[in-house]
Formats: sequence, C-alpha cells, structure tokens
Amino acid sequence: MSVTSLLGPAQIRELAEQAGIRPTKTLGQNFVIDGGTVRKIVRQAEVVAGERVVEIGPGLGSLTLGLLEAGADVVAVEIDPVLARLLPGTVAAHLPGLERIDDEPTADGAPVVRLRDAQGRDRLTVVLSDALDVHVLPGPPPTALVANLPYNVSVPVLLTFLERFASLERLLVMVQAEVADRIAAPPGSRTYGVPSVKAAWWAAARRTATVGRSVFWPVPNVDSALVRLDRREPPSVGASREDVFVVVDAAFAQRRKMLRSALAGVAGSAELAVAALDAAGVDPQARGETVDVEAFARVAAHLVGSGVALGDRSLRARPGTVGA
Repeated sequence: MSVTSLLGPAQIRELAEQAGIRPTKTLGQNFVIDGGTVRKIVRQAEVVAGERVVEIGPGLGSLTLGLLEAGADVVAVEIDPVLARLLPGTVAAHLPGLERIDDEPTADGAPVVRLRDAQGRDRLTVVLSDALDVHVLPGPPPTALVANLPYNVSVPVLLTFLERFASLERLLVMVQAEVADRIAAPPGSRTYGVPSVKAAWWAAARRTATVGRSVFWPVPNVDSALVRLDRREPPSVGASREDVFVVVDAAFAQRRKMLRSALAGVAGSAELAVAALDAAGVDPQARGETVDVEAFARVAAHLVGSGVALGDRSLRARPGTVGA
C-alpha cells in the first residue's frame, strides 16, 4: 500500500482556521497532530487492505487518512456538520481520483456523502450523525471500529456499537487514560466497575499503549491510552443482556454495599437476592468489584428463573448506563 501524506500540525491548524473551527470541550475535540501516533493506532488495530472500518468522530481527518493509507474503506460518523462537510475535501486532496457522491440519507435519516474510486469502491463514506443515534450504516457491515473518542461519550459509544453491529470483530480506540483503565480493568482491581463488566459482556478488553498529551491539538489536561476490544460470545446462561445489566447496575450503584443488600431492590427482597447469589456460587457478602461478568450473568439467570422480572425494575438498562 502506497504511503499517504498524513496531516501535520500546521495543516491541521490551517484546516481548522479555514473552516472557522475552534475545538470545543463540549464535543471533546482534541485533534491528533502526530502521524506516528496515527500509524501506531492503525497498526495496533491490525487493519488490512479492503477491510471496512467505522470511525467515530473523524474530526479533521488525521486518523481517517491513516486508515485509508492502510487500504481500509472508512465509514466516518461525525456529529459536527462543519467537520462532516470538510472531511471529503480533505481526503480528496490527499487521495486524488475519487468521485464525490451525495447519497440518500440512511434509514436513521442521517445525510451521507461517499468518495468512490475508479473501480467503484467507496473508499470514504461520511455519515452526519450523533454516533449514539446510529442504528444502521451504509454499505457492507464494518468488521472493525477505530477511533479517537471523546472521554464523555467513549463508554456509551463502545457499548452501543458492540450491541448494534454484530459484524464488529475488534475495536481499537484512543480514550482518556482513566477511561481505558476502567474499560480493561479485571475483577478485584481498584478501577473495576460498570464499564469493565459491560465491556466484558461483549469483548475481551486490554490496554495496549499510553499516549502523551503532546500529540494533540489543543493539548488536553490528561493523558490518553489505547484500548483494544476483541469480540467474544457473551456468557450463555439463559439471561438476556438487559437482565444482566440491571443486576450489574444495582451491584455498583452503592459500591460499599455487600451484594446481598445491593441486589435486594432488583430481587424484591434480601432473601431472594441471597438465594440467587448462593445458587450462582457467589458469596452474598462479596461486593460488586470482585465479581466477573459470568458470575453476574449466573445471578441474573437465577433471579429470572425464580420469577423476578428484572426488565421491569430497570431504570436505564441501555448499553451504556449507570456509572458508564
């Protein structure tokens, strides 16, 4: 694959100035200005030529160009209309010969722009939408998600896309270092919590690298990290994802409580909670941070099997919920 010129610091600032863009904390806009970091992300994601990759929040296109350089076809979901309009022109300037096609909106109603090569292959597809509102993506289903995610939406976006797009085999995202630790934390660790358990329902997660602040513009106040998630089959215990997540949310709603007390509300009583925990092989005096996703799934299955309607007790049994 031929090397594509990536965006450097001067180009990124020039693009932002031309478009009248001032990075905002509200949208978590910290643009990557280091080509080495971009290529490191693409390598760790193991992107291969011809693969269809979804990118959330492409911004000014730094990572987009890196993914295209690796030969991937990119579906870029961008919430900012100014950035979404700018991206096709930036890519076309770096990859000549692409034809712009203003396509029909998605089934979600999101505007779509494609850049198609001479062989009829859509190299870039830009979808103007909030990622959390995306239920369908144009074209073939993506097999990987690669993104630089804002800290305030990173966990909900990851969990939502894992749920909605079963074709995703792996995800490699750059997030705030603290968030990466929470996603990849094992049971018993200080950072283990709701995001850790819910991510583990869908995938095996691991932190792969630390990213310094100097590779971003503007420079953030915190370090970032890369975290990779490889999809695996959810626990097969007869409980739905919704039921298990109700139990997980309850277990961590008050971290200091033992599970026999923390789950009393969703179970209907402390006695029913203890019975389900015992049946699942979980110590009723344990706390949520010591329990893995398989054990939570067993507890949920025993509660459902005893007639507890967990779905009716859920406040927010969505993919990314309490504590996420």
